[in-house]
Amino acid sequence: MVETQLIPRGIKDVRVLDAMRTIPRHLFVPRVMQQHAYEDRPLPIGKQQTISQPFIVAYMAEAASVPAEGARVLELGTGSGYGAAILSCLAEHVETVEIIEEHANHARDVLDAVGIDNVHVHHADGMYGWESGGPYDAIVVTAAPIFVPPMLKEQLAVGGRMVIPVGDARDMKMLLITRSTEGFEERATFAVRFVPMTGAISEGNTNGFLG
Repeated sequence: MVETQLIPRGIKDVRVLDAMRTIPRHLFVPRVMQQHAYEDRPLPIGKQQTISQPFIVAYMAEAASVPAEGARVLELGTGSGYGAAILSCLAEHVETVEIIEEHANHARDVLDAVGIDNVHVHHADGMYGWESGGPYDAIVVTAAPIFVPPMLKEQLAVGGRMVIPVGDARDMKMLLITRSTEGFEERATFAVRFVPMTGAISEGNTNGFLG
């Protein structure tokens, strides 16, 4: 997977590549899909959710620019737990939030079984982030909101970066958001397809976030 899919497509971060080699991806997918675990495509995990293709997981981990020492990372959209497992190899602490309780519980069980002890799984609405664990050196969002929730930006540490898909099925792009002492810089990279972020943001209960 690493040699034939990730390196040829431009993933260069040695820590990310080592994490992708180390974490057993097949343990994070349903048993009936395990034969396809290392193919470069998303796979269904139930409840209309997917585990992202390996390239996207690696790209987002690399784009997050997680500091090498003492980093705190927030992931929104735990899903299978695989992305959090990759991030656990890069950060000292990972907080991950999943809105579907069944997925949160399953991800927690798999992470425990694999022996990962620096990831904390929370069953909650990802639109609000996880404020008590911040500020974060990196935030990785694996479900697409229609706009960037300001509350997430405020949980990003100065110098930190957020990687987030934004938009709808007609127009969705990956955004890189960096926070400095002067504010936030946003840069769109390429078109993507992610499952939509559910919860308050999809129900219109955004507490004025749209301005």
